[in-house]
Amino acid sequence: MNRRVFEVYQYAAPAVLAPLSFWLWWSLYNENIYLTLTAWLLPVLYAYIVPAVGTNVLKVWEFDTRFRIGRFRPQHGFVFGSATSILAWLCHFEQAQTGFELFKYAFILASVLGFWNIIYDIKAIRSGILKVYNQPWANKKDAESITMDYAPWFFAGFGAVYGASIAGAEMLVQSGQFSTGGYVGYFLACLVLCMFIPVVGYRWHSFRMHGHSGCRPIKDNE
Repeated sequence: MNRRVFEVYQYAAPAVLAPLSFWLWWSLYNENIYLTLTAWLLPVLYAYIVPAVGTNVLKVWEFDTRFRIGRFRPQHGFVFGSATSILAWLCHFEQAQTGFELFKYAFILASVLGFWNIIYDIKAIRSGILKVYNQPWANKKDAESITMDYAPWFFAGFGAVYGASIAGAEMLVQSGQFSTGGYVGYFLACLVLCMFIPVVGYRWHSFRMHGHSGCRPIKDNE
C-alpha cells in the first residue's frame, strides 16, 4: 500500500465514513442518542486525545502530512474513529442483556480492532505517513516490530473497553433507568477507561521489555 492511498484515505474517511457510521448506529438503535453516541463518539474522542498527547506532548509519534497541528493531523479523530465505528457496527448482532454478552462483545472488538489496526499501522509506517520513535525504531527494527511494540495495547486494549462500554450502555438503557445526567457520567467514565487501560498496559509492557515507560522518544541505540 503506497503513500498516495493513505493520503486520499485520510480525507475520504472523515468525509464519507463519519456520517455513514453515525447513521448506521442511529438506525440500529432506533434513534436512541445515548447508545448512538457511545458507539460513535467514543473512538473519535479517543483518537483525538491519546494520539494528540503522543505526538505533541510526548513526541513519540508523528504524522508526516501536509496539514498538521504540530505533529498531529487535525482530522485524525475521525480517520480512526469512523473506521473503528464501522467495524464495531459490522461485529454487532444483538443488544447485550447479560454480563457474558458484554464480555463476548469486548473480546470480539479487542480481536477485530487489534488485528486490523496492526495491519494498518504497519502499512502506514512503511509508507512514511506515520512515524513512531519507540525502542524498536531506535534499534533499527522493521515496521512490524515497531508496530507490535505498541499497537496491541492501544488498539486491542481500546477495543476491549469500547466493546464493554457499548454493551454496558445497552444493558443500562434496557433497564429503563438511564437518565441524561447518569449517561453523561457513564460516558465520561468509559472514555477515561478507554484511555487509561491501554496506556497502563503499554507502560507495563515497555518497562518489562525495555526498562522504560515508552513515553518519550528514543534515540538511536539508547
